[in-house]
Amino acid sequence: MSTKYAKQDAKAYARQHFRGVWAATATPFNADLSLDEAGFRRNLQHWIHTLKLGGLFVSGKQGEFFSMSVAERKRTFELAVEEAAGHCGIVTSCSDTNLDVVLELARHSQDIGADYIVVHSPVLHFHHDAEATVYEYYRHLSEQLDIGIALWNHPDCGYIMSPELCARIAELPNIVAIKYSVDRPLYKKLTELAGDKILVSTASEEEWLDNIIELGWQLYLCSTPPFLLQTAVDQRINDYTRLAFEGKHAEARAVRDSLAPARQAFKSARPSGTPQAYTKYWMELLGQVGGPVRRPLLNLTDAEKAATREALARSGLKLA
Repeated sequence: MSTKYAKQDAKAYARQHFRGVWAATATPFNADLSLDEAGFRRNLQHWIHTLKLGGLFVSGKQGEFFSMSVAERKRTFELAVEEAAGHCGIVTSCSDTNLDVVLELARHSQDIGADYIVVHSPVLHFHHDAEATVYEYYRHLSEQLDIGIALWNHPDCGYIMSPELCARIAELPNIVAIKYSVDRPLYKKLTELAGDKILVSTASEEEWLDNIIELGWQLYLCSTPPFLLQTAVDQRINDYTRLAFEGKHAEARAVRDSLAPARQAFKSARPSGTPQAYTKYWMELLGQVGGPVRRPLLNLTDAEKAATREALARSGLKLA
């Protein structure tokens, strides 16, 4: 196994290295819907070397993991680790409804040298009191694995993990972070309860700066704005993050606020039913590799593509 740290050192390693702006990768497919490895490598190189992101969250919900085979998911992990090669961090998304698949993906991630894994809380639509079940789920994963584990909780799974439950799980030795897709009062409370034991983050880029300044956060984990609202010549998310880490809060806020037209333009044309397809087409307009989505997702209509082009044109993003 090639984990970069001992299990008991996972929290300290993450505190030192799991920081900055991390993006959730999209997975490009060819016209025949096979995995586009060359396109994925090209995107990885752009995200790592041009955008200089702190890390990548590989094959999660934005990456359409639910329509990929286990072998394909493993291959995306391998490609990401190869391309990162010490230039940025890699957290592999090992979420699945089958625990054996979670463990298989996690052990593969350990073996190839990924930095961390992320595992979504189990889907428990029929539970009214899930806390004991969820705690035991993560306790078992912690026991079975040595790699640092990031939790992920979102209402999509049928419940919200309480800050108190998250804080209890954070006591486990290799639980290092959480992507906590909840309202601010909940993630603020978790930060107060266990911010010394777990790196708390949420997917909202609009809230990232305030969370650095007000809550002392070091990690944006993660969504697609780091590569949808940044280009080779326009890296304002990176810029305001750096300024905030340097304590230059007023300058950081000015840069953050200057992105408001881009955020609004992006949201204005996004269809409610095809978010991954919209992301991929926007990527193509920025010169990245997008490609089609796999079923059950829908691709954009011609009218939706036209609206996307119009939105990008009024976004104010610098493309060259």
